[in-house]
Amino acid sequence: SVFPDCPRECYCPPDFPSALYCDSRNLRTVPRIPARIHYLYLQNNFIADLPEESFRNATALKWVNLDNNRIRKVDRKVLEKLENLIFLYMERNQLKEVPAFLPPNLEQLRLSRNQISRIPAGVFNKLENLVLLDLHHNKLSDGVFNKNTFKGLKNLMQLNLAHNILRKMPPGVPSAIHQLFLDRNNIEDIPSDYFKEFPNLAFIRLNYNQISDKGLPKNSFNLTNLLVLHLAHNKLTNVPFISPRLEHLYLNNNSIEKINGTQICPTSLVSIQDFSPSDLDSVPRLRYLRLDGNLLKPPIPLDLMLCFRLLQSVVF
Repeated sequence: SVFPDCPRECYCPPDFPSALYCDSRNLRTVPRIPARIHYLYLQNNFIADLPEESFRNATALKWVNLDNNRIRKVDRKVLEKLENLIFLYMERNQLKEVPAFLPPNLEQLRLSRNQISRIPAGVFNKLENLVLLDLHHNKLSDGVFNKNTFKGLKNLMQLNLAHNILRKMPPGVPSAIHQLFLDRNNIEDIPSDYFKEFPNLAFIRLNYNQISDKGLPKNSFNLTNLLVLHLAHNKLTNVPFISPRLEHLYLNNNSIEKINGTQICPTSLVSIQDFSPSDLDSVPRLRYLRLDGNLLKPPIPLDLMLCFRLLQSVVF
């Protein structure tokens, strides 16, 4: 290497002096990281520990990828000193809990496909800059969450809790949220006005849960900014009421037997009978509707098409 401080088991590209590539090299320990490194790639190895000594000079790190290793825990002295860290990827490891003492400038924290069943109290309190938190494919249950779990995440836009063992909607989700992923849990019902706390929510995924009509208050999804709603593979027998602004609705693989376009239409059919293409505000925005895998029989009801004039695709 042209860099005398480059660890011999890694690659230091001459045209990218701030990067260190140590990925897919059968490493069991972390080499000493040079002080000039901003981007560190350590994924696809057999690393079990992150020793303080290896990161002693690496205080300029902005991006660390530790995916697909064997890490069980992270020493607080390692993370505390990485004050410039913005992205931390630790997917596919053996973590039992969310690491504590996370750097305050972190913007993305990816911890999916671990064995996380605990979130220490106050672990997110100082992470005001965090935009994305990915905890899918772990062992998180209802008892892990309380109203203060996500306290401090004032700017969180995406929260992924899919593929866990939740039976209830998590409390205390930050109000700034744009995207909420809760697929493949065991959620049975949604509390009244649960989503009213999230004025920016545009994307909800609740596929593969146990939600029935009984567990779904009428106006649960009548949200001003909601654009995409996934409710496939649940136990619904009726189409839920939606907002006029919703654009994509996935209801496949439920138990819906009939559909009444007049009842589910979020706007009065009378008011949109004289629809002209220039007057988009007067008609529902739904463009894609998926209803296959239910108990419905063709043809598609005429009042459904009269209501949703902008529909481009209906899977029936």
